[in-house]
Amino acid sequence: LFQLSRRKVAIYSRKSKITGKGESIENQIELCKEYLQLHFPEITDDDIVTFEDEGYSGKNLKRPQFQSMFSQIKEGKFSILICYRLDRISRNVSDFSNTIEDLKLYDVDFISIKENFDTSTPMGKAMMYISSVFAELERDTIAERIRDNMYELAKTGRWLGGTTPTGYKSTPIEKISVDGKTHTAYKLSIINEEADLIRLIYSKFIELNSQSKLQTFLINNGYKTKQGKDFRRYSIKAILENPVYACADADMYNYLKEKGTNICADISKFDGKYGVATYNKTKQIAGQKTRLKSFSEWIVSVGKHKPIISSADWIKVQKLLDINKSKAYRKPRSHTALLSGLLRCGHCGDFMRPKMYHGLDSYGNQKYGYLCNTKAITTSHKCKMKNPPGNIIDKAVCDEIKKLVEDESEFMKQFHNIKTELTAQKDDYLDSISTLNNQINDIDSQINNLVSILATNPSSANNYIFNQIEELDSKKNKLIKRREELKGIISNEFFSDDEFELLRDMIRNFKMSFDYMSIEEKRAALRMFISKVVWDGEHCHIYFIGAPNDFPYKKKLDDLDLHSLEPLCRDSKRSSYVFTFFQKTAKRGIARRQYRYRPRRQQYDLFRHSHLGYS
Repeated sequence: LFQLSRRKVAIYSRKSKITGKGESIENQIELCKEYLQLHFPEITDDDIVTFEDEGYSGKNLKRPQFQSMFSQIKEGKFSILICYRLDRISRNVSDFSNTIEDLKLYDVDFISIKENFDTSTPMGKAMMYISSVFAELERDTIAERIRDNMYELAKTGRWLGGTTPTGYKSTPIEKISVDGKTHTAYKLSIINEEADLIRLIYSKFIELNSQSKLQTFLINNGYKTKQGKDFRRYSIKAILENPVYACADADMYNYLKEKGTNICADISKFDGKYGVATYNKTKQIAGQKTRLKSFSEWIVSVGKHKPIISSADWIKVQKLLDINKSKAYRKPRSHTALLSGLLRCGHCGDFMRPKMYHGLDSYGNQKYGYLCNTKAITTSHKCKMKNPPGNIIDKAVCDEIKKLVEDESEFMKQFHNIKTELTAQKDDYLDSISTLNNQINDIDSQINNLVSILATNPSSANNYIFNQIEELDSKKNKLIKRREELKGIISNEFFSDDEFELLRDMIRNFKMSFDYMSIEEKRAALRMFISKVVWDGEHCHIYFIGAPNDFPYKKKLDDLDLHSLEPLCRDSKRSSYVFTFFQKTAKRGIARRQYRYRPRRQQYDLFRHSHLGYS
């Protein structure tokens, strides 16, 4: 039934929590291997590759090893995918069915040993879909139990944990039950200084009726968030929308009831003594920003904390927010500016966003500049950086990027140096693998000799010989593990000769194709080489990916010596930049990953397919 011509089998295992009990990762893999040995004795250990995701839920497919496995499936490396149970792949019917269809597309058969299903028969396919439906039903049932439990907890009005809102702190409350056990719950207690800030934010918003003006007021007057940072629109909006500050009285009850909120307390409890407690208010998805759910999904009760804002003020603010939704701030989107998201202010370090002007330049393009975000928010109180001419800066940076790919440029020289260094390092790894193979073969010979002695000369020394065999076998397993690690490094961390040639050709063709790219493709091209561009009011400083002075996550912009760099400006005939291509990372053998497989892989593919003609 299975296509064993390729004889490559992928074993996938997953567990939500990292434990060594029950259906552990190791147990799943061993059971899959036993199944293969029993039903497919032709398959050897060399034909099996395992993928392990421990500590990941099955609610979606965003798991590193699963994604790695599917990338290799798409490359045609496997003919069989086997797992211990269906829900190890996914508990979501849609994801599961899409996965099965993808496996079918790439001619890969699927085995689930627990349910004894395979995709080689129509009945097996039907049964798998049925089982996946029940797996999703189980997950939904668990979620429903969590919601029911949350509803019961909401009746208590206590603080269930998490980041405490500005104005409050979490205070433990201990109670002794009838059986003498101590139980700890938590409630919110007011922090007077922060509470005064909350009152100011609400009163000023009612006065100004604008989040932008309120933000400007707070920053210009030195007010900071709970984390000591300047207020942003999202932090202001989160405070204005949070009902935890409001007084739980009859007006609040009626307002929430009109909005269709789930209220788990009688109106008699809304007596104005305490604040509002809300549960299930936000939607939190890994990798995405937290979003506020609709009122109908909220669970509301009366808390154990004192309110900061009257219900009348809170309701008034909500109505103003609803009115202002149509004129809410929207991030400007320019179809012309290329450095949006890359250009930073040299004074305050904030991003500079495009600002469109009336009129056209000498080439017939619309004029635009860049405006420091802090300067715009604070109306020049915190930053007075001069707006740079966008058309001129964009052209200057693009011209500099095109110089990189010239044959005699420092970039290309470094590229060839890196290839030489990585090739030498790869040869060292291959020599190490060859040495390990010889050592493994020697151990095999020693084990075979000891086994022959046991078979031909049984004696009282058998226990000693058994111990020797176990020691040799343990040593052999360590050598095999090290050999596989080295093979993995070679496979994952080094360019092949063909890949180096492909990349070199791509770089050489880059200059010729750049001028014919669309605006979106040019933006993506710039992000392949540039980490950021700094405008100091007179000159534009380019920081390239891999440059020694480029530590965007470790070093603050204020610590960089901008004046030590030679400037790039519109009337300079010769420009210089800080650049050492992969100098630091090459010695660790990971340069190719940082260049080709960083999160900008989509941009890499964009040029390879769209402009360079590679398939």
